[in-house]
Amino acid sequence: MSAQQAPQAVGSFVPCLRLSTETLFVGESGDEVVAAGLRLDFDYAGTIVRAGSRRSTVRRDGLAEGEARRALEGLGAIELTCLDDVATTPGAQLDYVLRLDGDIHALCAFSAYAVPQLRALGWRVTIDEDYRWQVVDTQVPMYVHVGPDGQQRPDWFGLELGVELDGHRVSLLPALLNLLDTAPSLEALGRLPRKCLAVPVDDKRWLPVPPQRLKRLLEVLREMYKDRDVKAPLPLSRAASVAQLGAALHDESRPVRWDGATHIRDLGYELALGPRAKAPTLTGLQASLRPYQQAGVSWLQHLRACDAGGVLADDMGLGKTLQTIAHIQSEKEGGRLDKPALIVTLTSLVGNWSRELAKFAPGLKVVALHGAHRHAKFAEIDTCDVAITTYPLLHRDREAFAQRQWHLAVLDEAHAIKNHNGQAHDAARAIQARHRVCLTGTPIENHLGELWSLMDFLNPGMLGTADEFRAGFRVPIEQHGEAARLGALRERVRPYLLRRTKDAVAPELPPKTEIVRAVDLTGKQRDLYESIRVAAHAEVRQQIKDRGFAGSTIAILDALLKLRQVCCDPRLVTSDAARDVGESAKLELFLDLVTTQLGQGRRILVFSQFARMLGLISEALLGKGVGHVTLSGSTPDRQKPIDAFEGGRVDVFLISLKAGGAGLNLVSADTVIHYDPWWNPAAQAQATDRAYRIGQKKPVFVYNLIAAGSVEDRMLALQAHKRRIADAILAEDGASGSRLTERDLEDLLAPLA
Repeated sequence: MSAQQAPQAVGSFVPCLRLSTETLFVGESGDEVVAAGLRLDFDYAGTIVRAGSRRSTVRRDGLAEGEARRALEGLGAIELTCLDDVATTPGAQLDYVLRLDGDIHALCAFSAYAVPQLRALGWRVTIDEDYRWQVVDTQVPMYVHVGPDGQQRPDWFGLELGVELDGHRVSLLPALLNLLDTAPSLEALGRLPRKCLAVPVDDKRWLPVPPQRLKRLLEVLREMYKDRDVKAPLPLSRAASVAQLGAALHDESRPVRWDGATHIRDLGYELALGPRAKAPTLTGLQASLRPYQQAGVSWLQHLRACDAGGVLADDMGLGKTLQTIAHIQSEKEGGRLDKPALIVTLTSLVGNWSRELAKFAPGLKVVALHGAHRHAKFAEIDTCDVAITTYPLLHRDREAFAQRQWHLAVLDEAHAIKNHNGQAHDAARAIQARHRVCLTGTPIENHLGELWSLMDFLNPGMLGTADEFRAGFRVPIEQHGEAARLGALRERVRPYLLRRTKDAVAPELPPKTEIVRAVDLTGKQRDLYESIRVAAHAEVRQQIKDRGFAGSTIAILDALLKLRQVCCDPRLVTSDAARDVGESAKLELFLDLVTTQLGQGRRILVFSQFARMLGLISEALLGKGVGHVTLSGSTPDRQKPIDAFEGGRVDVFLISLKAGGAGLNLVSADTVIHYDPWWNPAAQAQATDRAYRIGQKKPVFVYNLIAAGSVEDRMLALQAHKRRIADAILAEDGASGSRLTERDLEDLLAPLA
């Protein structure tokens, strides 16, 4: 080459990359594959040099070109000359391909991450208009439109989510919901070792989303659109989901614009964040609220402001009644109580509510709609601040209550409506009230359906229909132990459920000690147990064979009842064989325990499921000269035995679990004896809380008496089983199922050890 023909040297060059959609022919059969093709050129001061060319009119910088090639290959590009079995179409000018397996997510990741990196290094990158793996630029905003329900229901809303492209909005909801059906589990999706996952926008553009962020987004959408219908409206009580959606969408690299009914978004954030204002100072409240009680009133006020209902589910004894009275007083002093508040409670607690209202809020006018002459007082409702009635009367006088407008409806001991097919639930749902509150220390006693019943009264539609809730939550959680569904349920009810335990908010309470005292069944009592167990087991197996497990409930409960009765005292069993059994190991243990405790100056509450057992205990105590009083469903005057015990005239109080499990304040007692365990741990805990509550100054000892190796012993394991599922919803814990299975039944009916 002559000097005149020598290439001109230049100081620098610019790598130029072009992305195009190409058809390649792979293998001996020449299968067609549509792939991402790359052409690499170098711009030497206006002179374009093909990367693969060996000839040029300029002097090339081989070291710099090599570095550029290595940078491109480091980002996943494969040099075409390295692929022996790949051919291009005639005239195609390619140097590299990205990949041949058609992995859309990887191809879009190159567009989303590699291209910006190359441009930041000074590369000039062009993308053909028909390139199939283009991504939406990070400057393109996402949008969320919140609007009213198309059927003009003011308490429902619709949602749209997408991106704004070229002045037009493209909804991404259909594509995102399709991912829910086609992707692996969301947990697996979030763990994928990828830069991004590609969500289709149109036939050639994609939205790149990091796997963890997409997982969070799909988790929210799965709960919002269980039927995968993008047009399905949501009840206003699901506004908190909008806040969750906003959190999932938050990304500093891409803006999000909200429009439409943005007050629904704001409501969602209010519900999700919880109360931020302190409870107002009340001139008419004659009580000093503890800090956690002030927080409880703030929470009730917060829900009222959000037009939502909630469950105040504090431990028994933490003052739910006082917090509710303070809430009503707040409404009164705030000028919002222009219609009365309705309190529905147990028959035995009407007097307690009347006394507490008179004590703590004497300025409120109260009318008790109770008793044979209650109808004469209905005329006073329009001029009162608070009306009190009972669940039976709410049903009996349903029309009279339902036709009135109430400012607030409070269900005390709200587990009374736990059966959504029951009369109490039906009558409560008919109440016309602006705001609704449930009070119960046991929102979940036996199964999750009870929680649904409460929420159906408070915020209809929030948990779907009973059938939808069963399919979406109860079966996966109770039967299959699915932690993801448990977490989703806990998150959904979190804004509407406030639960504080004594340990957390009342550290001044003295310690509580739980003790299990087991006794062996011996002699004739043991023989009686085994004979009943064998016969009952055979009968239950036959029933299950004939009718199936679900159809054998009566036979199962009857078998377990007889065995429990034998454990308590053979005299409870109505059979010829039982008449010959004179001993009761548990009663003897009980009498020894009571004698010991009384000798130490303790005062005792005794609970049993069986009223007849209380009678037998009473006879035995009288035989030993131990004074006591009894409260059961047949007690004509409840207050009389309560006053006798609280006045110190007797030191032993026998109480049936049903009659005395709620509404009693017996802090003068420091010992609780559960004579017989029950399926429901929450019911026993409520009974214990008659003594272990605010005001208790002495350590409390709780004794659970069981027959060792018997059905009672095995029931304790089932109690723990049920408690775990309730704790998982009310606290931050895991759970397993609570349904009685055939395996559980076989264990309950197993022989004595």
